[in-house]
Amino acid sequence: MRKNKLLLPPGEKNVYSSGTKPSNAHRVLFELLAGTFLFAAAPAALAGGIPTLEAVVVSGDSSDLIGEASSATAGTVTAQQLENRPLLRPAEVLEVVPGLIISQHSGDGKANQYYLRGFNLDHGTDFATTLMGMPINLPTNAHGQGYSDLQFLIPELVERMQYRKGPYAADQGDFAAAGAASIDYFRKLDAPFAQATLGQENFRRALLAGSPELNGGNLLYALEWTGNDGPWQLPEALGKLNGLLRYSRGTRDNGWALAAMAYKADWNSTDQVPQSAIADGLISRYGNLDPSDGGKTQRYSLSGEWSERDGKRWARANVYAIDYSLNLWSNFTFCTQGCPAPGDQFEQADRRRIYGLNAAQTWYGDLGGRATDFTLGLQTRYDDIRNVGLYATTDRQIWGTVRQDRVGEGSVALYGENQIQWNDKFRSILGLRADFYRFDVNSNLAANSGKVDDHILSPKLALIFGPWAKTEFYTNVGYGFHSNDARGVTTMIDPATGTPQTPATPLVRAKGYELGVRSAWLPHLQSTLAFWQLDMDSELVFAGDAGTTEPSAPSRRSGIEWANFWTPSAAVTVDADLAYSRSRFTEDVSASYAQLGAISGRYIPGSIEKTASVGASYDAGGTWSGGARLRYFGPRPLVENGSVRSQASTIVNLELGYKYDKRTRLSLEVLNAFDSKVSDIDYYYDYQLPGQAATSGIVTHPAEPRTLRLTLRVKFL
Repeated sequence: MRKNKLLLPPGEKNVYSSGTKPSNAHRVLFELLAGTFLFAAAPAALAGGIPTLEAVVVSGDSSDLIGEASSATAGTVTAQQLENRPLLRPAEVLEVVPGLIISQHSGDGKANQYYLRGFNLDHGTDFATTLMGMPINLPTNAHGQGYSDLQFLIPELVERMQYRKGPYAADQGDFAAAGAASIDYFRKLDAPFAQATLGQENFRRALLAGSPELNGGNLLYALEWTGNDGPWQLPEALGKLNGLLRYSRGTRDNGWALAAMAYKADWNSTDQVPQSAIADGLISRYGNLDPSDGGKTQRYSLSGEWSERDGKRWARANVYAIDYSLNLWSNFTFCTQGCPAPGDQFEQADRRRIYGLNAAQTWYGDLGGRATDFTLGLQTRYDDIRNVGLYATTDRQIWGTVRQDRVGEGSVALYGENQIQWNDKFRSILGLRADFYRFDVNSNLAANSGKVDDHILSPKLALIFGPWAKTEFYTNVGYGFHSNDARGVTTMIDPATGTPQTPATPLVRAKGYELGVRSAWLPHLQSTLAFWQLDMDSELVFAGDAGTTEPSAPSRRSGIEWANFWTPSAAVTVDADLAYSRSRFTEDVSASYAQLGAISGRYIPGSIEKTASVGASYDAGGTWSGGARLRYFGPRPLVENGSVRSQASTIVNLELGYKYDKRTRLSLEVLNAFDSKVSDIDYYYDYQLPGQAATSGIVTHPAEPRTLRLTLRVKFL
């Protein structure tokens, strides 16, 4: 991620206009609809009331997935696996995905930083997340494309999380090139409970949750409040309020649910700072250079889910409406525009409402004596972005508008997927997905307004061989994509400099390959090994921090992942994951990408290379329980020729639980138990410190020091 200084555009105006780019997307949509429904008719007619292939439900802790999974790098994590896992941040539940790293470079109200499969995913681009069927990633977000803020997640309510890596599933579209995770909350808790947590650095958290029966269903409720100052010289003053109501009847497969959620947070932030400022004593390790940085956000949603399943078919649907806002004040380059005023701080503002519908039906049948199923799905989404703005500020006061846009971004996707069990040792999954997008931008700079349509087809194929001795082999090939920021798609003029710009490619294709093996041959041990490659087409990336597009070359990422899950007894579980990735541009980032200010080379700055995670937990249902985790986050190249690299980091977290009786449990978390002086993130870019000349160097956000947190939970039995 490259942070850029902010410049006020010349001739600034508040003018809205639009233009049109012709497209044949509507004709392609009609043809695909007709063909897909004709294809769907055959399996439906053959079903004959005979249940055949079950829906794929895979598990990270048993051998039951042999004969069920579609790839070596898919899994399901249950609440039991999360119960004794120490967490610094809510989004760290995603670190159960092998090879995925969660970090932070700002305050605890801002979306986390994600790393997976050779990507610095920034705040979510190329990793899709959903909660109760609602998408979390936000296209054309003020701070970054695919911004995925999981700070409102309540880990204690997570019943299960399904994950997949690579662009191999037909029901996964935008932002899922590297992978996807689908999180679902409980519908019914075993008992209502109240919980309070106190920790160092003025950390406070209270949670109340329950699920009483109501009119033949269950009403899940939760209310959470969190406050935190953190170790920072500038107290974070985090205030987070989070609420949930979810009424459900029946089960996940045969039932329905309605949910209402509300979340609000505000905070001060200590963003990344130059290593030189710490080394020279200008600030302390936990100091800051702009005490007015911070943010506030809110998210309100209504959603509904429905599912009906029997031996012949499985129909399901979900709808959602979300109201979202974000105001974020940041200063990454400090004084290039002068200090003490005006400084380089800027505000990113986002106001939007999101509406969406997902529906799918699976038919189970028999084709020439071979078990088969066919799925047809529809996904629609519309983001009504009332304002997405970038403003020059000092002490959070606006003194200039870099750009201000109103955006309408809509998408429709159709997909079909057919699975056939050809014989006892071979099955195939063939999928096709079509996505159609409309971008409509009204900008304060008329030349950057416009309407653009685009579409993309994404075929998928999986071949599964086995099992032999409880071992299965997988071959996966698939096309995927991610959308670019709508503002970049229509931008013709750099709003900061007034120079001409090349609009970004609306939909950027990805192509993935994977060979994998999954084995449960040894008792109580499940292992997976996968070799993968992912190619991304040439693209232009919209940089929300600068209000313009930055060029980027085509890229290729490849790697190997080895994941293990061992249950030597019913009370003990051990997991160990290792991942290595190689990421390169496929051509030199040099003169042809001069706008980027890049150093000539093919390394992708910030790309993750090596990760390791080892954990163990103990819970026999008795008085004592606990868990320990070690996470290794390897060094990354920070510039295109690889000459500047970040340091590696290793952090160990511990948890110890004591159950006083059936109602009361006390737990102690020791986060960063060995007080490692490491970084959460490192970048390399241009900046200017107060009273000094402009320079380039490493900027860092230190990991939090050793922190103790004590939690008391009381159940109302």
